[in-house]
Amino acid sequence: MSIPRARTSLLAIALTVAATTMTIPSAAAAGRDRDHVKIQRVLDQAVANGGGPGIVADLREDRRPPWFGTAGVADMETGRRRQPGEHFRIGSFTKAFTGTVVLQLAAESKLTLTDTVAKWLPGVVEEYLGADGTKITIRQLLNHTSGLPDAIPGQETPRPEEPGRRFIYSKINYNLAGLIVEKATGSTLAKEIERRIARPLHLTGTYLPGSDKTLPAPHARHYSKFTETGQETQVHDVTEIDVSWAGAAGGMVSTTADLHRFLGALLGGRLLPPAQQREMFTTVSTEGADWVPNTRYGLGVYSQTLPCGVTLWGGGGFIQGSTSYAMGDRQGTHTLVSNINGDWNDFLKTFTQLFETTFCKKPADALDKVR
Repeated sequence: MSIPRARTSLLAIALTVAATTMTIPSAAAAGRDRDHVKIQRVLDQAVANGGGPGIVADLREDRRPPWFGTAGVADMETGRRRQPGEHFRIGSFTKAFTGTVVLQLAAESKLTLTDTVAKWLPGVVEEYLGADGTKITIRQLLNHTSGLPDAIPGQETPRPEEPGRRFIYSKINYNLAGLIVEKATGSTLAKEIERRIARPLHLTGTYLPGSDKTLPAPHARHYSKFTETGQETQVHDVTEIDVSWAGAAGGMVSTTADLHRFLGALLGGRLLPPAQQREMFTTVSTEGADWVPNTRYGLGVYSQTLPCGVTLWGGGGFIQGSTSYAMGDRQGTHTLVSNINGDWNDFLKTFTQLFETTFCKKPADALDKVR
């Protein structure tokens, strides 16, 4: 069958126009898409075979569109999917906020990191912990070298050790630091976090709730396999619980978008003057502490070196019903925030796989840069 000459000309013109306007994905864009597929695969694996109810991952790279991935569910009864904008308890990543406030107060000469606990809280550690507050400094509280033990409600508190000898990860350190903030300012830690960090950075979903058991909408349901004292039990809903005991050490609520904004500002030096920035990122070894492997702890944040050799900065949080991680490069231009709305996942393995997939460039990925 022949096509009339006029129609042939029109067809040629149409194909020419289409060829000049069609966008062909670049090799770099194709590489990013492939990276996102790999991240999604880790998310899917994290919740497979009962590994947790649901998980989200929020990726931000400088000058590139954000990427948000989910797997599993936000609600085990309804099957509702997880979504952007959810509020969740961030657990120990609260320490990064508390440490930032303390360092801001140091910059304002309202306290020094060499001040002793006894100066601000006379008799407190002596009465409740049997320690000597005249030998423990604020810096030692923030980098967990105070010798004070960790404590969980309902469990017996171990004996304190000599300050400065080794790293012992302890919620007590940061709850004491929170009390010092309140003594130094005459305000509450919640108000100081709001005034100094949340409001200037427009963190609309970030706050320290105190004894408020509720979570703002939207939020995923939080599920736990543990009692409040850490004993294993059946999976149960702990969305509405009082975690005020965690306080300055682990009581805050936030969102992935807010944590990106906070972490980017903190790593990028926009929350602290240079002297205090150096203090925050001066680290001590965590080796031998039975804590997160391949880490060094600063003043509320820590570094973690991945198996591929890349070192990230930020922190994680584990609290009943919620497990979170927020890490990025040292400049804060490439960050990943993730949350699991459960507490029985092998979260260190899951998050390490997420960060390896995101930050460790394999040889095949490097080829995308030269094609």
